[in-house]
Amino acid sequence: MWKYILKRVGLALVTTIIILSLTFILMKMLPFQMPVGNDRTKYSFFMTQVHEGLLYISRRELPKMGDYVWYYPDQRIYFYQVPIMQQYFSWVKNVVTEWNWGTSVYISPNVSAIAIIGERLPVSILINIYSVIFSVPLGILLGVWAALKKNKPTDHIISTGVMIFISIPSFVLITLFILLFGYTTHWVPTQWPSPTAPFSERFLGYFIPVICLSFGSICGYARFTRAELCEVMSSEYLLLARTKGLTKRQAIIRHALRNAMVPIVPSILAEFIGILGGSMILENLYGIPGIGSLFVTALNLKDYNVLLVDMAIFTTIGLLAGVVLDISYGFIDPRIRMGAKK
Repeated sequence: MWKYILKRVGLALVTTIIILSLTFILMKMLPFQMPVGNDRTKYSFFMTQVHEGLLYISRRELPKMGDYVWYYPDQRIYFYQVPIMQQYFSWVKNVVTEWNWGTSVYISPNVSAIAIIGERLPVSILINIYSVIFSVPLGILLGVWAALKKNKPTDHIISTGVMIFISIPSFVLITLFILLFGYTTHWVPTQWPSPTAPFSERFLGYFIPVICLSFGSICGYARFTRAELCEVMSSEYLLLARTKGLTKRQAIIRHALRNAMVPIVPSILAEFIGILGGSMILENLYGIPGIGSLFVTALNLKDYNVLLVDMAIFTTIGLLAGVVLDISYGFIDPRIRMGAKK
């Protein structure tokens, strides 16, 4: 088991390195854009960023600062772009030796990219955790109810509702909810409240994003739970339990639900990752200061350092969740032993 865990963690680490390396190289291949303005301090800071890959060129010998030569002849700046692979190895060196992921250039100039991510990460994590807490029990209950009422009107109503709502994208739902509950009824804020807003307003600000992120998860859990439970309820061992004297309720609670939960419980982690990725558009539409909206902003502004740290967060969470997901099968079902010899 431990050998399997170490192997999976090692593969996840290699995958993370490959993803970040490709992201760095592809981002650097985009057309470069200088910051607008004549502020000498801004240009000085900008040109001393190693990972930006810029060098000043002057007509005389210039003082060096890190990997950059900087100079202001007649308030004009001359530069050329360092080769991408040279920038890449400088970036890797800074990350490995100093854990220096660089600073932001456009979003928050001269502020550490890690600090920017650390400030916005809790918001995204909280929204996703709340949506999982809300969607898991409700989705499983709907799935169990539909399975117990199989081929009856209740089952048809739940299955139809699941098909409808699972097909609607979250950005359509949030637009509808903002229009209905924000502008029409004025029950909730029409955009994400500021940190200085009253507690009641900040509490209501979670309503729209949590509900919109939960709809897809609720439908997924309901459909998956119904399918698993219907399959278990038609199995021979459950029929044997009934013939031994157990009531239908006892057989379902003691045997059917327990066995149906084996593939459902690990899927919660996978659903959390799906919600985290899907919240990018939602955060932009509702003005949520999370890492999802930050990713889109950094991509549009070509703020490489913030983008790379953001990508590292998404990649790490996704790959570690996959490792935990694989390992959890062995703890939930003792018959499963990952990496065991035949």
